[in-house]
Amino acid sequence: MKKIKTGFYAIGNDEPCYIIAEIGSNHNGNLDTAFEMIERAAAAGVNAVKFQTFKAKNHYSKKTNKISIYKEDIFSLIEKLEIDRSWHVKLAEVCKKNKVDFLDSPCDSEAIAIALSVDMPLMKVASFDMVDVRLIDEISKTGKGVMFSAGMANMSEIETAVNICRQNKNEQIVVLQCTSIYPAPVNLSNLRAMDTMAKAFNVIVGYSDHTLGDHIACASVAMGAKVIEKHYTLDRNDKGPDHIFAIEPNELKDMVNKIRDIEVSLGDGMKNGPREEEQEFYKNARRSLIAARDIVAGEIIKDEDILIKRPNYGIHPSLINQVIGRKALGNIGQDDPITWDKI
Repeated sequence: MKKIKTGFYAIGNDEPCYIIAEIGSNHNGNLDTAFEMIERAAAAGVNAVKFQTFKAKNHYSKKTNKISIYKEDIFSLIEKLEIDRSWHVKLAEVCKKNKVDFLDSPCDSEAIAIALSVDMPLMKVASFDMVDVRLIDEISKTGKGVMFSAGMANMSEIETAVNICRQNKNEQIVVLQCTSIYPAPVNLSNLRAMDTMAKAFNVIVGYSDHTLGDHIACASVAMGAKVIEKHYTLDRNDKGPDHIFAIEPNELKDMVNKIRDIEVSLGDGMKNGPREEEQEFYKNARRSLIAARDIVAGEIIKDEDILIKRPNYGIHPSLINQVIGRKALGNIGQDDPITWDKI
């Protein structure tokens, strides 16, 4: 499993989670809106923004049945969402200026060529397209990183896609767990599938989130997601199929901050006693052996002479049986810590 170097960052199991703001078609065909979305996503702290480049005639048959959640037929809807391919050079410049990676889901040969022309570090294959063996073959031959969303996919289909990359000597592979419903119910998130795919295919894994809010995306990071893709909009009330379940700029920033906090909180897994920052409470608020009464010099200390309570000035409670039966060397006052030099 290789670390994938991107334009400004890197993706890997030893790297911070790579956070993608999925703009998709939420620019509504307006270049200035696309610019603003890039700038505000960068300000929120993401690593990359992503667009989608497709042509309806190459993307959908005109004979496709109507999809229930859309008011119009899918071919007409997709046709309206096509990006102006002359934008890519300008989008790449704005991304570079704002130090975020420019990513895309290229859906045909021309789109792949455009991605290469702007030195896109990796390309995304959407869940609906990951069975397109021709598309995967062409993308993987570029030598760029290949990211798959695995919504609706079974293990055999994922294996086929991954194997195409490897047959083309491309090991820069990321597979994202995904639920292809918009918005997606949380009970179908199946975050444990990330671990299944990581072990089965030896690839970097992550999560492409279509749920409402950010809590499932954040949970996925705690479970090992090294890439998060989240749909993003300037206004959830805008018209268009992907606005309603996307997060707005302030929410995006909040999600990024939560993810970074989660990553820091995971720690190194070692459990070596009190941290340096815990020492004050360790000394003053932990329990130890304390005299339950006044003990006179020469007395044999009995069980009932000892309390285990705070602070941690006395002998460790686990050693109480080594203290019982010993002789007090001097007077020990009630509530005094019992220390080795006193017995």
